[in-house]
Amino acid sequence: MEHSEFSVQVIADLLFRRTGQSLGKNRRWRIGTALAGLTREHGFSSIDQLVVQLTRPGQAGLEQQVVEALLNNETYFFRDRAMFQHLERQVLPQVARNREATRKISIWSAGCSTGQEVLSLAMIFAADPTRWDGWNIDILGTDVSGAVIDAARVGRYAHFEVQRGLGVMEMLNNFDETQDGWRVKSDLLRRVRFERHNLLDGPPTSCRFDLVLCRNVLLYFEGETRRKGVSQLTAALADDGVLMVGGGETLVSLTDLVVPSPDISGVYRRPPAARAA
Repeated sequence: MEHSEFSVQVIADLLFRRTGQSLGKNRRWRIGTALAGLTREHGFSSIDQLVVQLTRPGQAGLEQQVVEALLNNETYFFRDRAMFQHLERQVLPQVARNREATRKISIWSAGCSTGQEVLSLAMIFAADPTRWDGWNIDILGTDVSGAVIDAARVGRYAHFEVQRGLGVMEMLNNFDETQDGWRVKSDLLRRVRFERHNLLDGPPTSCRFDLVLCRNVLLYFEGETRRKGVSQLTAALADDGVLMVGGGETLVSLTDLVVPSPDISGVYRRPPAARAA
């Protein structure tokens, strides 16, 4: 769908203002595809017409629809299995040793989209009930998109979404097949919670987290906005906590408050001196 440079800039400014995400030139090709359904729904013949409407007063609802359509909510269960295996075999046992006195672990998944990452974490704990008996495991998923948070709270997925990343037994153990898709079993869904939250606004709670995941989110930020995002993540991290970003992302040169793990890419911890302080 054709659109003017002016319209592109209006849309890019709107996305940045609402989310902090930059719609760089390498991503602007998505505008036509992402907004095609929205323009049809509202009866606009072009994105330029949509933008004209956006510039009029009282368009907060339409603005939010545009932002929601532009967000990339790509996710799937156990995305990057190697990282989840490292999490299960190395990271969580270490966290458990550090929290043996309180038997409480707090986890934050920032940019959780429709909840697959959060539920993947919950499955790890559910799969080993004896090990985690008596522990209080708090798993919070947040996202800037209200639509995906609503979907995550419902916990219903299409067959393609459930099959993507899960084995047959994982599907059967954790989901019930219904007429309108696969529904997360209630006992698993009770292990997690979801809130709408913008990472750039700061940590979602005053309590610091033992494990923070923000995978494939920071790559949509640029410059000082990315630095601010990293600053908010480290502010939410316990002194002996672990921060995990996407395997293709790096925090080198963005902060000195955490350092990369030598074991696997995308895993960061506070420097030993900071942990001992």
